[in-house]
Amino acid sequence: MCGITGWIDWNSDLTRESADLERMTETLAPRGPDAAGTWISAHCALGHRRLSVIDPENGAQPMIRYTGDDQYIVVYNGELYNAPELRKELQSRGRTFTTTCDTEVLLVSFMEWGRSCVERFNGIFAFAIWDVTAQELFLARDRLGVKPLFICKVDGLFLFGSEPKCILEHSAVKAEVGAEGLAEIFVMGPARTPGHGVYKNLTELKPGQCMVVSRAGVKTITYWQLRSTPHEHSVEETAKHVGELLRDTVERQLVSDVPVCTLLSGGLDSSALTTFAVQYYDANGQGNVHTYSVDYRDNDKHFQAHAFQPNSDAPWIERMTSHLGTVHHPIQFDTPELVDALLDATLARDLPGMADVDASLLLFCREIKKGATVALSGEAADEIFGGYPWFHREEALRADTFPWSLATAMRADLLSPEVAAWIKPQEYINDRYADAVAEVPKLVGEDELLSRMRRMSYLNITRFMPTLLDRKDRMSMAAGLEVRVPFCDHRLIEYVWNIPWEIKTAGDREKGILRKALQGVLPDDVLYRKKSPYPKTHNPNYLTAVKELLLDVLNDPNSPILPLIDIKKVRSLAESDSAKSNIPWFGQLMSGPQIFAYLYQVNLWLKHYKVSVG
Repeated sequence: MCGITGWIDWNSDLTRESADLERMTETLAPRGPDAAGTWISAHCALGHRRLSVIDPENGAQPMIRYTGDDQYIVVYNGELYNAPELRKELQSRGRTFTTTCDTEVLLVSFMEWGRSCVERFNGIFAFAIWDVTAQELFLARDRLGVKPLFICKVDGLFLFGSEPKCILEHSAVKAEVGAEGLAEIFVMGPARTPGHGVYKNLTELKPGQCMVVSRAGVKTITYWQLRSTPHEHSVEETAKHVGELLRDTVERQLVSDVPVCTLLSGGLDSSALTTFAVQYYDANGQGNVHTYSVDYRDNDKHFQAHAFQPNSDAPWIERMTSHLGTVHHPIQFDTPELVDALLDATLARDLPGMADVDASLLLFCREIKKGATVALSGEAADEIFGGYPWFHREEALRADTFPWSLATAMRADLLSPEVAAWIKPQEYINDRYADAVAEVPKLVGEDELLSRMRRMSYLNITRFMPTLLDRKDRMSMAAGLEVRVPFCDHRLIEYVWNIPWEIKTAGDREKGILRKALQGVLPDDVLYRKKSPYPKTHNPNYLTAVKELLLDVLNDPNSPILPLIDIKKVRSLAESDSAKSNIPWFGQLMSGPQIFAYLYQVNLWLKHYKVSVG
């Protein structure tokens, strides 16, 4: 994985502006700690930071290739899991290669097939290719948006980058936020609306989109989206196909020239990925698989089961590591480390995020990086197979809003009256929900229940899943760790999307068809374990610490967050007895102490980035 950046300016000679390019590229050093490169011409500037995974010796970027007199330059962040097949096909068409890296496969694919090359890719990617002869920049993002790609149009410039920070580093761009940006921060929270970059003039190329930038303007093309079709397979056939797809996906994603590990919680998803990895390593004589887990000091003393986290991970991790014989690395953090990492997590996102979950994931990735460069993780399984409790609760299914946004009124109540009147929280979230529902690809003849479940699946895949993918990319890449997500293989998602709900819940269980697909792969007790999410700290010391941080913010008259919130109400909440218990905020995305940590992160963000609001 890597970091990419650059810009187009049709009205200036960019060869005189290399200083901006160097600064922009340098901001991405954590994403690519192994090497750096830039390329600049009169109207196009490209920057790249590299994390070497495939062909470390020969995969330097920006990479330049020629076809006759035509010249092409690429900067690329990602992995192509079908690179071997593409390389073979391209060679049969007369193309030659000088490296073994997938960067060259991607670039030569564009040279051979043009813009339609993206339809052939199986992988996670964000890239930009400058066609010197055509004077066009082609950009693309993978189907599910695993890899980020931000874009900015300002003062006649077109800028792009893997993270907002590299674009904000350009001298023409300012950190400004308007009503829509504040609504994303205070109403949507970490679950940002796809395509929105929060900052003014900053957006994202959406998942499954590509873009052409030329003198004629900017053209956006959607090359992939979910399509609803009848499902023709029986339960048995469906389970068999799901299992085959998942195994193939894992084996493709284990290919690397550097150490690979798995993140193991002892749950269904991570246990399946780890089992497939162990079986693949055993079959190919590659030695033991290394696994990593995260926990918090004294969590065993303070853990309380609830619907979203019914049991602790520790016994299940021990169950799977013993069963598979992996080399396991348990990582544990204490409250002061989590609190200190709130700043670094904010800087990694360039935005406030998921508080202690972001902070702990960043710390976790830093520890993993000491022993591995690539990790497999189980993100997306619950979104595509229907694992979350809100898939199975009538009130959530019938709520005319996102199931994770049921506390909008409470969030709005913590804003200053002026800000609430300006951003109109309830109206904003209603509009975003209506936009999402309008996109759902319907299936003719589907009854009300199945239609409702399809809608819930769509909301999760296109609105909630990006939250987790964004978090995983930003925290892992801030540590120079590449995390691959096998459940985001587009072939798997396309297939599971059209599985009817009664088959998805085979055996009258959440994720029933996945459990059926994994029969004989996992021990039965692990196979039927209840869903448990990424672990949070339950130590009351964390609540005490973040409450004190927020009160310090409230007591500082120079805190930039103060004009945006109802100080009296926030102070009352922080000082109340109810602060000791879970208070729903962003539905189940945040509760209790996460409120205080999030508001603290908002203040950190406003202050560090010198954000102007207006």
